[in-house]
Amino acid sequence: MSNNGHFLIAHVIHRLQEGGLENGLVNLINNMPTTRYKHVIICMTEVTDFKNRLSSDQVKCYALNKKEGKEFFVYLRLWKLLRKLHPDILHTRNIGTIDCVLPAYFSGVRCCVHGEHGRDMADIEGRNGRYITLRRMMAPFIRRFIALSKDLEQWLLREVRVPSKKISQIYNGVDLVRFRISDGKKQTSHNDEIKAKEGLLFGTVGRLSSEKDQLTLIRAFIHLLEYSSEKSSRLKLIIIGDGPLEGRLKSVVKQHDFDNQIIFTGARDDIPEMLQKMDIFVLPSLGEGISNTILEAMATALPVIATNVGGNSELVVQDKTGLLVPPNNPKAMALAMNRYIENSDLIKIHGTSGRQRVEKLFSMPSMVKHYIRIYDELLGLRQ
Repeated sequence: MSNNGHFLIAHVIHRLQEGGLENGLVNLINNMPTTRYKHVIICMTEVTDFKNRLSSDQVKCYALNKKEGKEFFVYLRLWKLLRKLHPDILHTRNIGTIDCVLPAYFSGVRCCVHGEHGRDMADIEGRNGRYITLRRMMAPFIRRFIALSKDLEQWLLREVRVPSKKISQIYNGVDLVRFRISDGKKQTSHNDEIKAKEGLLFGTVGRLSSEKDQLTLIRAFIHLLEYSSEKSSRLKLIIIGDGPLEGRLKSVVKQHDFDNQIIFTGARDDIPEMLQKMDIFVLPSLGEGISNTILEAMATALPVIATNVGGNSELVVQDKTGLLVPPNNPKAMALAMNRYIENSDLIKIHGTSGRQRVEKLFSMPSMVKHYIRIYDELLGLRQ
């Protein structure tokens, strides 16, 4: 415990940048009461402007500037930093930081927590022998594993062979005030890419990368336009985010001459407002833990079309809050999109049910309460 009577939690991540894992971390820190715990964020690589999402300037961020590939000295730098900070808990996340529990152990950190937010793109199925072995080797140094979905919880039990008493399953929470039901006006500014419209606006939010598979969504939308030509003029798709696949995705759109109906906005800092402009949210990912963007879309009362991977089926209830489709299947996704075109009543019905579901099961206070309970238990504050 620090001199001012607070316990210190050191959160270790790869990089502090726009992303689901990072968004979940910032939400947790911003919503935890300050009476008992303080936080620092340690980035193995770098800290970006995403740190400005932190509501308190008391949360310090440290960058270890890890080089590409393997680098032993980054763990020495981490060990020295932990010796200086003396955190009570080290909380690592995903495979990229799990080996940081060793420097933590040798620096005298009281206990380590490890979160599994979703499997690596190189290991979507969770069967990479090297990754499984690494998790098994680190498990003795970890007091508690936190799985963000029941799918990940069962995987930790079956594949990694973590004892059930060391696993807690906690869903992400969503800010139900920031992400709210649209007033129906869908207002636009003069500089906005999305003008007031007639028809339907499909949309997605995420890093433009292979695991998010926006290419399947684009192909599905093009397929939809081609076989629903009489309605195609009233359909649009907005893709929010940036990343390494941006050039390839834009070239596919240009090749089919749909630039005026498939709109790329780049990264945005007004996601709640952008979601309110949409009619249907689509997530085409190849793999997910628990998707923040699905929760945010549901909180905005949008029906959700999502691939049936990872924890998506734990969020989207088939034919009640949205539709689940196989991954990497443009035609199946197009058919799901067409259902909302053919039956527009479903948009409001599924959207309203989605909002009710997040209010009941995925609130921010509920998530924070569960994390505090685990931290308290590990530090002996709760019997």
